[in-house]
Order: sequence, then structure tokens, then C-alpha cells
Amino acid sequence: MTDITDEHMMSMRSKTKEYSAVILKAGPKRYEPGVEKIIWEHGRRNFALRADGILSIVCPVIDGSDTSGIGIFNATLEETKKIMDDDPGVKAGVFVYELHLCRSFPGDALPA
Repeated sequence: MTDITDEHMMSMRSKTKEYSAVILKAGPKRYEPGVEKIIWEHGRRNFALRADGILSIVCPVIDGSDTSGIGIFNATLEETKKIMDDDPGVKAGVFVYELHLCRSFPGDALPA
């Protein structure tokens, strides 16, 4: 593992930026019949948010738990709350979410 000095850590910390993290969970109507169409439109919206540079990281969770996804938004908490409150899955009660302020390094990405 690479050796990281205190000086390097201090220098790098100043380069971080605030983002909003969303943990998407199953809502009260997640398992009702016919929700697949709502989930499809939720996904379409995520593609648009991603294409617009607002949803930087989107990770559907596929382990069968009640956690449905994780997202990192390039937006303030207030902006992200508005975005999520307008999500078709959230509006329909298919999903609920937790919102958290976080920091990361601009330009970080998942490995190809």
C-alpha cells in the first residue's frame, strides 16, 4: 500500500468539494403490483440527471436488501432534496431516501 504522509493528507484535504449523498431505500409501496413502470421512469430520470452532470455517481444496489441505490449529486443539500422530492419513485412511495452532506475530490471516478 502507498505510504501517505500527514503533509500530503493536509494538502489534499484542501482540494475536496462538498457533494450530496443519497441512500435510496424501498418505500412503503415498493413491492406493490405495477411499480416496474415507475421504477423505469425513475431510471430514465437518473440517466438525464447523469447526462446533465448533476448525478455524478449512480449505483443501483442489487443485493436484495431494502437499500435500492446510492447516488452522489453535484448539488447542494437543498437542491438535491428538491430533485429527490420530485423523483417519480419517491412521489409514488416506491422509494424513500436519506440525504447526507459529504466531501470528495473533484474528478474522482469509478474505475473503468
